[in-house]
Amino acid sequence: MSFLYHIFIATYTSLIRIAALFNVKARVWTSGRKHWRSELKKFTGEGKVAWFHAASLGEFEQGRPVMEAFRIPHTAHFFFSFGL
Repeated sequence: MSFLYHIFIATYTSLIRIAALFNVKARVWTSGRKHWRSELKKFTGEGKVAWFHAASLGEFEQGRPVMEAFRIPHTAHFFFSFGL
């Protein structure tokens, strides 16, 4: 099953990269993921980390009050986000 998953992900990524040549949304999708590893390496790993995942902008906006409320009593936590 894991093999099929990896085949699907590789195929999907390849198709999105081809679509990025013709479609603006696909181009934004690929360019937004280009440097995520180097951005993540900037984090030194010192202290506690608060990581909130949102699959879409709407989901992020719904979770924003929770994130802001969490941040008030947890000032020692490092908050990391990738820009949209």
